[in-house]
Amino acid sequence: MKHSMLLPGARSAFAIALLAALSACSKQEPAAQAPPAAEAAPAADPLLVAVNSDSRSAEDKSRDQYRHPQEALAFWGLQPGMTILEVQPGAGWWTEILAPYAHATGGKYYATAADLDNPELSEGARKARADFEARFAAKPEVYGQVQLVNFGAKSKPLPQNTFDFALSARSVHGWMGNGITEKILKDLYGTLKPGGILAIEQHRANPGDQDPKAVSGYVTEAYVIEQAQKVGFELVDRSELNANQADTKDHPFGVWTLPPTKRTRPYSEGPDAHDPKFDRTRYDAIGESDRMTLKFRKPA
Repeated sequence: MKHSMLLPGARSAFAIALLAALSACSKQEPAAQAPPAAEAAPAADPLLVAVNSDSRSAEDKSRDQYRHPQEALAFWGLQPGMTILEVQPGAGWWTEILAPYAHATGGKYYATAADLDNPELSEGARKARADFEARFAAKPEVYGQVQLVNFGAKSKPLPQNTFDFALSARSVHGWMGNGITEKILKDLYGTLKPGGILAIEQHRANPGDQDPKAVSGYVTEAYVIEQAQKVGFELVDRSELNANQADTKDHPFGVWTLPPTKRTRPYSEGPDAHDPKFDRTRYDAIGESDRMTLKFRKPA
């Protein structure tokens, strides 16, 4: 029989030391576990980013309540990567949204502009085109490459089967006044790819007979649909996003009596002429005009 080599006192000391060590081990905190991997933040909606961008002025953003840009563009079917054509962009209200959106999503943005091939083009129109081009070329990091194409009553046809999406905002009455509605719609039909979208926002007249010159700026929805279908477009859908039931459409200076133009004298007295005695209370309370919001498509 073998005996432990430890003396009785030593064995006791060893046992006490062993119990202390075991106790210390039992009190240790469990090993910390690695935190779960952080989930990637969802990518921001590029359309929402463009609408809320600091590049848009406070004045432009204040009109969103009447024009609903995010909802309207979603309704029309704007998609990332599209090649976009804006028809007669004016001061660039939609450009401030569409150009950054195209740039951010890998698309392309074009706008129609004064026809430089027209020998009768005024110097004022040439300057307006140059100013528009310079404005958006100054910030390529925001707007990308904004490209312009000649457009007008005598312009050559636009590039054929080129664009996925074309937007015309409050322009139809101008085409009617110049007698070029059919030409413009044919140009737009030809320039869209098969399946391409034509988005139209237009001051809306009450149903009934249509003034062929649209002197008041208002056009019936039936007339716009008829003219678009006449050249081959199919109506996909219509929306009441931009409806305004408060608009009585009987204003002394047509639709331009309302914001944002706020005319108080006839245009014949000068585009910027205003009568300080004119009471704008009623018209400012109406807000911007009642508008149709139509989505057409070039058949595939």
